[in-house]
Amino acid sequence: MVWNELRHGLATALAAAGIDAGDRLAKVELAIPRERSHGDWTTNLAMILAKAAKQPPRAVADAIAKHFPLEGTPFSAVEVAGPGFLNFRYRDTFVAALPVRILSEGGAYGRSDAGAGEKVLVEFVSANPTGPMNIVSARAAAVGSSLVRLLDMAGFASASEFYVNDAGNQVDLLGESMAARFAEHIGESRPFPEEGYRGEYVRTLAAELPDAEARAALARPDGARWFRDQALVRMIEWQKRDLAAYGVTFDRWFLESVLHPGAVDKTREQLIERGVTYRAEKPEGVTEAAEARVGANEGAAGGSGIALWLRATQFGDSMDRVITRSDGRPTYLLPDIAYHLDKRTRGFRTAINLWGPDHHAYITTLTAGLKALGLEEDFLHVLIVQQVNLLRDGQAVKMSKRAGEFDTLTDLIDEVGADCAKFFFLMRSTTSHLDFDLALAKKQNDENPAFYVQYAHARICSVIAKGAELGLAAATGEPTELTDAAETSLVRQLATWPEVVRGAAQAREPHRIPTFLVETAAEFHRFYHACRVADPAQPALSRHRLRLCAAAAQVLRNGLALMGVSAPERLERSEEGLA
Repeated sequence: MVWNELRHGLATALAAAGIDAGDRLAKVELAIPRERSHGDWTTNLAMILAKAAKQPPRAVADAIAKHFPLEGTPFSAVEVAGPGFLNFRYRDTFVAALPVRILSEGGAYGRSDAGAGEKVLVEFVSANPTGPMNIVSARAAAVGSSLVRLLDMAGFASASEFYVNDAGNQVDLLGESMAARFAEHIGESRPFPEEGYRGEYVRTLAAELPDAEARAALARPDGARWFRDQALVRMIEWQKRDLAAYGVTFDRWFLESVLHPGAVDKTREQLIERGVTYRAEKPEGVTEAAEARVGANEGAAGGSGIALWLRATQFGDSMDRVITRSDGRPTYLLPDIAYHLDKRTRGFRTAINLWGPDHHAYITTLTAGLKALGLEEDFLHVLIVQQVNLLRDGQAVKMSKRAGEFDTLTDLIDEVGADCAKFFFLMRSTTSHLDFDLALAKKQNDENPAFYVQYAHARICSVIAKGAELGLAAATGEPTELTDAAETSLVRQLATWPEVVRGAAQAREPHRIPTFLVETAAEFHRFYHACRVADPAQPALSRHRLRLCAAAAQVLRNGLALMGVSAPERLERSEEGLA
């Protein structure tokens, strides 16, 4: 991988120049310049080392450039620019050989060992099992599943998990709601829970219940449990079907109930043994002015009495937290700590959680709990997936599971397709709010970035098929020298793919993939218009360019695959179409 060769060359140059980089080289930024005139790679390493080397940045850069071992590397030159940037340029032979390499590696082109096999568990969606998947969950599903594939491509041992909160009051409410709807279905009267779920999907589930068993449960004093269990099983299966239709599956659906009481009790005892808890009616050292804040802590709502508190402030939280109420019931924090301990016990070195913006403040609290338990400080990484505003005819669509005023994931797939939905959700960083424009998503032209990229792939397939009709096939064997600037520009774009994958995986930023694909599609279209590809009068040149087309198609396929988006070989466009 070029990134590894560049880092190795820099280490060799620093040693030859007598410059001690310490651990800075492992953390240095190696970037691909946006301006092609600045070379193929660049780094600010010299500026980072200048102070420790007691030399001007430019002098450090000159020393590195002088000693950088170009022989045997993909680079033909190292240039010093500006205040001390180091710019690296590829050899012409490396660029010319790249299409051959891409086609040789196929779907593995872009794969690296950057993750060194580190086990990473990505938990995402994890919506309460109280309703069908909605638009907010759809974004998390697109990002999470793409991140798992991205990490795997970059050499991590990644796995996916959906955490089912089946031990909370919300599932009880769903069960009571279903019991009321079943009673309504058979013409009996039963009060509907005040905070119950009123969506039409509850009627649908209730109508599907086995009649005799449901009637018997309705008549029993303890029948609510039966409706709860039925609601849970059927809702989870519904969510699985919705996600599968979206192209998203999980390695494991983890039920919170398996943690109770064993793992939860064990975790509490471990915290007590570590001396990071205490028993009191309120947090130690709390002032009267701050006492009102205690009410916001779920544990304090259990009534007056002695609760078990976690010394969370010792581990970076803003206040201590109750983990067991005065009546002995655990707060939500304790099973969450137990769940993440379970992740670590299963051998995962890193846990990545995708949460909604309403959980932002909880990151510090859970992190404090894990530190108190002795887990590594960098074990938990939380990505906040910001809100989605679904727009229809310029108006926001209201979303509420209880009121039933929300568009489901299935509705979205029916309207714009799973491919387009995932592409749109992945286009922006998770930290950015997303306005999902349904009208744009349904356009079949270059205004729609998903269509634009897929069409580029389809156009390449069409060009290759046309070449075959003319008796022209992509060249095999030795590389061919690039003779046109458009060819060179396209190949240099394809050369950045492995670094895009590595960088996106390590930064946990899947949105870099669609950005790259849109740029690559644009680069191909420029090449297509500048160079005649299938020309029977120039068979050798045509075979060379067909090989370049095939390489571009392979990279587009690889990128779309990481997003969970298809790469069609044929695609119709609207009249206004693509340029």
